[in-house]
Amino acid sequence: MKEKSYTELMKTSGIKRKNHKDSFVLDLYIDMLVTEILLNTEKEKLMNKIDAAIDERNKPSFMHLSKQYKELSKRFGT
Repeated sequence: MKEKSYTELMKTSGIKRKNHKDSFVLDLYIDMLVTEILLNTEKEKLMNKIDAAIDERNKPSFMHLSKQYKELSKRFGT
């Protein structure tokens, strides 16, 4: 069995670290993308409910839904 040289081992180690870092960054990006999609979906649902409350002139519902929307926006910094 042929043993690898120190240089070969260091190259292999460096490649593994780079692949691990790339994988971490990709996972982070995917997580951010999914969070953004979920946030936009939730905001859209709330906006539709707020619009319906306005159309129905339902002030208590409008106030409650508006508060939820503000809290959602504050929580995600949007």
